Amino acid sequence: MGTGSTNGSLYTSIQNKVATVEFGHPASNSFTAELLDRLTDELEKLSENDNVSIILLKSEGDKTFCAGASFDELIEVSTLEQGKQFFGGFAKVINAMRNCSKIIVGRVPGKAVGGGVGIIAACDYVMATINASVRLSELTIGVAPLVIAPAVERKINTSGLSEMSLNPTEWKTAYWAQEKGLIAKVFENTSELDKEIDMYINKLASYNPDALKAWKKVLWNGTDHWSELLTERAAITGKLALSEFTKNALSKFKK
Repeated sequence: MGTGSTNGSLYTSIQNKVATVEFGHPASNSFTAELLDRLTDELEKLSENDNVSIILLKSEGDKTFCAGASFDELIEVSTLEQGKQFFGGFAKVINAMRNCSKIIVGRVPGKAVGGGVGIIAACDYVMATINASVRLSELTIGVAPLVIAPAVERKINTSGLSEMSLNPTEWKTAYWAQEKGLIAKVFENTSELDKEIDMYINKLASYNPDALKAWKKVLWNGTDHWSELLTERAAITGKLALSEFTKNALSKFKK
């Protein structure tokens, strides 16, 4: 699968019951609205695919994992409906990950910001390198991490979410993220990371798929209300994106 470079790319390959889904964008693997929709659709299809037991979610390259929302598109948001739809893209992806019947393993070789942290948090198991620092920078541009907060808080608790979000210019290390529960394992380099991921996902794919499916439901127990909650949060964030503060902050990023 793929799209043009402006909207990003999405590729899926399936081998030995493992579906590898790779997303990418020239702007540090940020997400456009179209790319978010494509990822949502792909996860929903894979959820129904009997030939798949495990999903490996990764970004293009070995540097930045994900820079969050596309600033180019965010700058163009001019109405409440546009804002709701734009941030609703992350809501749909997180809900698709939550509702997906397959275990999702995340590969994180580098930095993640904002929505990228939300994607990591919505994975069921995450491995990373020491370069995988994370940051919630939303307050610096006049919005807040409202949409991704439930997923992040589920992993690192309210205290960790508060620490990250209220210091939006500070990068948290991979080991901090591991200590808080956002990341399961940290490796020195991508070679070690990929070797461990390969062994892990193949072992996981050998387990009873019905047991994995049943266990995933248990792991996400208590999140059924997220379908409405994240949509409501997207609308609030969209309204904040139209504020004078946010418009002034984003103007610095105009090309």
